[in-house]
Amino acid sequence: MNTYLRKSGTLLLLLAVSIIPGGIHAQTVTPYEQLAWPVTEQQYKAALPEDVDKDSGSRLPFVNRDELDEEGKAYYDARRAPGSTSLGGIRGPGSVRLHGSRDMEKSKVDRRTQELARLVVSREMDQRFEWTLHEPVALENGVPAEVIDIIRYRKPLEGIDDRDVSIIQLGREIFQDHKVKPETYARVLKHLGKRDLLDLCDYMGDYVKTSILLHTVDAHLPYEREPLLPIP
Repeated sequence: MNTYLRKSGTLLLLLAVSIIPGGIHAQTVTPYEQLAWPVTEQQYKAALPEDVDKDSGSRLPFVNRDELDEEGKAYYDARRAPGSTSLGGIRGPGSVRLHGSRDMEKSKVDRRTQELARLVVSREMDQRFEWTLHEPVALENGVPAEVIDIIRYRKPLEGIDDRDVSIIQLGREIFQDHKVKPETYARVLKHLGKRDLLDLCDYMGDYVKTSILLHTVDAHLPYEREPLLPIP
């Protein structure tokens, strides 16, 4: 039976969403962020976002060992072996990287994409030194001046190539929200593919490391180089 409640002149309708033998019961799913541990495996999996694999607990499924080369299989096995130093095991970042190139010297992410991502990171980290040195390199590798200005001044992502939009938006969400929306992930995945997306994340991590180093020592450009990045 549906139950009606009237409060402050507003009619609220409470609908039963699950019928089981013995009566009608309301069934709710607690979002992952609101779970109170301990929880059951069923509660855990039900709470995961729709685009997250229920077994791996991430947007990527566990890598298929049979599809790896011998080096990859050894890497995979090391994370499952007793006494492994990998805290995350096959769920950790090391195993997630098995979906990528692993050896970044073999990465197929082109230089234009690398330089675009470097500017995104430099902007989000307010890193003038890195930006000023690499803006000319980005131009040389085909990043349009219009795109660079959108990153520089944090303008709306309008009127530019959708691939560039997806990479810039990815960076903005990572650094500003510390979370990537499902639609943003799907968008950049469509353009880059799984391997290149993971490689791009590794490249961005390297650029963050550079920014941390330069900020820590308060590195300044030489007197003849005008800073090209406004702060903030």
